[in-house]
Amino acid sequence: MPAMVRKQFYIEQRQERQLKKLAKKTGMTEAAIIRRALDVQVHGLEEAEDRVQAWQEERAFIESWMKKGPVEGGGRKWRREDLYDRWERRHPS
Repeated sequence: MPAMVRKQFYIEQRQERQLKKLAKKTGMTEAAIIRRALDVQVHGLEEAEDRVQAWQEERAFIESWMKKGPVEGGGRKWRREDLYDRWERRHPS
């Protein structure tokens, strides 16, 4: 088990009731539930930051194409599949 650091904080009475109920239901300690909730929150924020970064990159790509202006001869020269291929290269599973 990693080294632990003691923290002391206040929660609302309803949160206290929820925490005790969840601890009883899951068999986890209250501290373990709080640690897990913190991990979930941090992970969610990191994912949100990744999504924002991805959209910023895509927006920059789109703007770079828009700056080129209309394509001579009209019509587009790319296919929808080209965009999917580009996405897969930049965001492998």
